[in-house]
Amino acid sequence: MKEKVILAYSGGLDTTALIPWLKENYDYEVICCCIDCGQGEELDGLEERAKLSGAAKLYIEDITDEFCDDYIVPCVQANAIYENKYLLGTSMARPVIAKRLVEIARKENASAICHGATGKGNDQIRFELGIKAFAPDLKIIAAWRDDKWTLQSREEEIEYCKQHGINLPFSADSSYSRDRNLWHISHEGLELEDPANEPNYDHLLVLGVTPEKAPDEAEYVTMTFEKGVPKSVNGKEMKVSDIIRELNKLGGKHGIGIIDIVENRVVGMKSRGVYETPGGTILMEAHQQLEELVLDRETTEMKINLANKFAQIVYEGKWFTPLREAIQAFVEKTQERVTGEVKFKLYKGSIIKAGTTSPYSLYSEDLASFTTGDLYDHHDAEGFITLFGLSTKVRAMKDKGMID
Repeated sequence: MKEKVILAYSGGLDTTALIPWLKENYDYEVICCCIDCGQGEELDGLEERAKLSGAAKLYIEDITDEFCDDYIVPCVQANAIYENKYLLGTSMARPVIAKRLVEIARKENASAICHGATGKGNDQIRFELGIKAFAPDLKIIAAWRDDKWTLQSREEEIEYCKQHGINLPFSADSSYSRDRNLWHISHEGLELEDPANEPNYDHLLVLGVTPEKAPDEAEYVTMTFEKGVPKSVNGKEMKVSDIIRELNKLGGKHGIGIIDIVENRVVGMKSRGVYETPGGTILMEAHQQLEELVLDRETTEMKINLANKFAQIVYEGKWFTPLREAIQAFVEKTQERVTGEVKFKLYKGSIIKAGTTSPYSLYSEDLASFTTGDLYDHHDAEGFITLFGLSTKVRAMKDKGMID
């Protein structure tokens, strides 16, 4: 009886080519697993393609709600943004995919898990750290690092598939390398490989339009949060995944969340890509607007510092670590009063504030106004400034020889 290998299968070029390659080079029974994190129509026809390519079985596992509730929400609450731009769409999905791959491997009594991530990218790290966290005993096959893998380009992969009777619905010269889930879609390759080139947005965009093509009229949107978790859009209560779907429609319509970034990969090289994150960009901004009203200064400062660390942890595939759990525990504590309503308007790529309310707001009109009230006497600032700036004054006096 042949040993089984679990193949992380997207139906794209790389993972489709891996099915015959695994059978030829390892003599495995190939069990394909497509982990659905909200890819949408990308899953159409997947079962037929997997079987025609030689797979013994295909699992299509819908984990969209788990992805949203247990991975996206913590990142939103933490305000985790890598290098001030990237909203971690691919990074957040890899750990939950790896977790489910291991679960299926145990169910099928498989001896190995295979992924199609290249040897130059971040995903190889994310997949393998996730697998090791749950199944350190399982063999991991990374085809692009395997000496038996000789296909070095998309053109060669397409030709290899044709030789094995596999006809694919895309060609090498018209296809970006993409990763899509409910949160975002990334685009790499073609003209994007040269940072000097402007992206061909008419050819590239999937989830929305450029700001230039967005409506000429702004659209108001209202959201509510409860303890940092989004609860409704425009008065309609929904689960988190449906909120993101609704925000994707609104954001895509108004040209929200398109970024062109040259980022620093974990493996040491720079890569250029275009990310579409319409709903995620809105959700992040709305959550931040509410936090501005609710969190005190010291908590906000600490949270900003930890946001960068949290983003780095997620980007590097270290989700299943004590450090991520510890930072998330801090973040969850800060969210206890992040409850309220946020109103904003969308207009040609911009999210414009239109009012925020919370029963836990720390903003006091009496305090913030220019009128002296019982809680704050303008004269109190004099002593505070004297002490707060004492070291600055002493240093200046020493430099000028005014004191010994």
